[in-house]
Amino acid sequence: MTLGRRTFLGAGAAAAATAVALGQLRQRPANAQFGFGRGPVVNLYSSRHYDTDDQLYDGFREATGIRVNVVEAEADQLIERIKSEGQNSPADVLMTVDAGRLWRAQQEGMFQAVSSAVLNGAVPENLRDPDGLWFGLTKRARVLMYNKAAVNPTELSTYEALVDPQWRGRILTRSSTNVYTQSLVGAMIATDGAANTEEWAKGLVANFARAPEGGDIDQIKAAAAGQGDVAIANTYYLARLIKSDKPEDQAVAAAIGVFFPNQSDRGTHINISGAGVVSTAPNAAAATEFLEYLVSPEAQRIFANSNNEYPVVEGVAVDSVVASFGEFKADSLSAAVIGRNNPEALRITDRAGWK
Repeated sequence: MTLGRRTFLGAGAAAAATAVALGQLRQRPANAQFGFGRGPVVNLYSSRHYDTDDQLYDGFREATGIRVNVVEAEADQLIERIKSEGQNSPADVLMTVDAGRLWRAQQEGMFQAVSSAVLNGAVPENLRDPDGLWFGLTKRARVLMYNKAAVNPTELSTYEALVDPQWRGRILTRSSTNVYTQSLVGAMIATDGAANTEEWAKGLVANFARAPEGGDIDQIKAAAAGQGDVAIANTYYLARLIKSDKPEDQAVAAAIGVFFPNQSDRGTHINISGAGVVSTAPNAAAATEFLEYLVSPEAQRIFANSNNEYPVVEGVAVDSVVASFGEFKADSLSAAVIGRNNPEALRITDRAGWK
């Protein structure tokens, strides 16, 4: 499928100019699945850059007759675009990854409350906004990935224990400016308190194998190469490497083990990808129907099998590769609390020297 930049028909010149100014927007061309033709439609702004999500849009159209128009960009770009478009925004649904980004959009007043027995029944309470402004669609476990040749998993226990002297020069992680980092630290603020979390952040920085650089896959590859021994990363990134047809990726994956921290207390940190109906949505009813479809067993299986994420809906099986990492106890902390703590998390990591 060829993808190009377009603007929504009827959105106006101002919206078109905004799209060009923000850049990096990817929009589906007009075709049977994702077109701009006549009939019911949902306009989706998404920061999920996964071609496999096309299966979701196609499945929704087949189930309901409602087409999905998709604009893809980074979350902050989409938030700014909706702000710039104002009351004339064509956006019906904003979908993004991480509770921190959902919280940012919520603070801008971008979501309207949705009252849906389907959504409330399918999505656990801790994975949705208390007022129905957004709903988790998938779960992401942020775990410890270790070099099998350098680490015995019995040495690992909790996120907190990563500051122990034995890990000096051995820890790999992303920058503090990354929202995944901010949400992990935000969860620790909720559990351990701000002062203790700041001391932990300072200790972790002292144990870094190198200055943070790159994404989760970069951390995993660095651990496999012996540049550090323990990487903090989301499980689906390792699953991608395992499923890769590149021998070099498979070699990286074979060198790495997965450890779920904090199993004897609160459980492993969980974040989400999620979505909400935009406050100015021109097609709010169809947008709600779209969210309800995304928590159906069919859609949850697509999420699980296509991008190796954990379903939010109980009873839907995880992908077989992800299942091979093992079962684990997940932290039940509210995603809303995690998102709300993101700004303080960034201030704490800045003071700790976590660049």
